Amino acid sequence: MIKLIAPERIIETSRLLLEPLVPAHASVIYEQLLDKRLYQFIPQSPPISLQTVESRYLALSSRLSPDGQEGWLNWVIRFRESGVYIGTLQATVHANCTAAIAYTIFPLFWRQGYAKEGCSRVLEHLFEEYRVSFVTVDIDTRNIASIRLVEALGMKRTFTRTNADFFKGSVNDEYRYEAVSPFTPLSGSVVE
Repeated sequence: MIKLIAPERIIETSRLLLEPLVPAHASVIYEQLLDKRLYQFIPQSPPISLQTVESRYLALSSRLSPDGQEGWLNWVIRFRESGVYIGTLQATVHANCTAAIAYTIFPLFWRQGYAKEGCSRVLEHLFEEYRVSFVTVDIDTRNIASIRLVEALGMKRTFTRTNADFFKGSVNDEYRYEAVSPFTPLSGSVVE
């Protein structure tokens, strides 16, 4: 079973607060989640109702997969000063001391460095607190902005999966990027 480390703690950066996701966030960011541009490079579509988002966030707010083998760390990103919500970040921590991340920044806030700032802080959190050995992210090969982001974070491309998925009328390929921990992993540190 994954040992969660302060899963309800707000994570801070110079401009942002990463609040642990709870069902109440659904109504706050629902309208932004309807923007179809967010779903161009992923197989999901905009949510069909507020209730579906609330149900999903309720499940995710448990912070653990039903079998306890994954830690589900999900945050809603907001500005420190104004409190405006600008996106979400997630990390799945696996029992083998690895993790995967994903992120969504609402279009109004694209290309202003917020994804880099938030992802950088989450990587730091995963390496320092959870002592994961590496973190991965899978990206559609057509998503140039995300590719530039993870490369700016120092992540290295390790794999290309052709025909990874079929959605929105076409087959997509994916790159896997990886960041290796600067620390020596503590054996079993995230597993109880």
